[in-house]
Amino acid sequence: MENLAKYIDHTLLKPDATEADIRRVCGEAAEYHFASVCVNPSYIALAAELLEGSGVTPCCVIAFPLGATMPAAKAAETAQAVLDGAKEVDMVINIGAVKSGRWNLVRRDIEGVVAAAGGRALVKVIIETCLLTDEEKVKACLAAKEAGADFVKTSTGFSTGGATADDVRLMRETVGPEMGVKASGGIRTREDCIRMIEAGATRIGASAGIQIVSG
Repeated sequence: MENLAKYIDHTLLKPDATEADIRRVCGEAAEYHFASVCVNPSYIALAAELLEGSGVTPCCVIAFPLGATMPAAKAAETAQAVLDGAKEVDMVINIGAVKSGRWNLVRRDIEGVVAAAGGRALVKVIIETCLLTDEEKVKACLAAKEAGADFVKTSTGFSTGGATADDVRLMRETVGPEMGVKASGGIRTREDCIRMIEAGATRIGASAGIQIVSG
């Protein structure tokens, strides 16, 4: 499989990431032509500035990594991120609401982020597959689709597990061909990456992007 770089969101979400680290990651993304750089919201303005004209999209996470903030807070964080230059936002679903079967809250939460993005940024919904049953994964994906999100995404990489090909396959079957599916968490090799793409992923979140494309 050629040009894996175009699938990869080059990611740095560690809490101790420094400004120098963000500058390095943005430089790497421009050099390797990754799809995006994904950072925490406090660094999105810097990332957007560094990536301007590079063809690499600035991306940031919302309500990361727990997803347990209020819908209004997620919407406000999204609006600020877009103002700061985010062209994609990866929001964490309200996992507790999913587990409680509170689907109206789940949808309202996502709709608020989609509205705040206002068509100026793609919205990816992290469902945290490792914490859900297969039935909950399906319902979470359908909630994201109904709420107008652009992608569903497997994992934060900060919970008990990451992406699996089986989860990617289930998510792709659920949302159909028109939505994006992003696999993230624990993807460290070229083989991992190809397995996820073959299962239906259209984007890969990885901090090991260079290792992946270099084989």
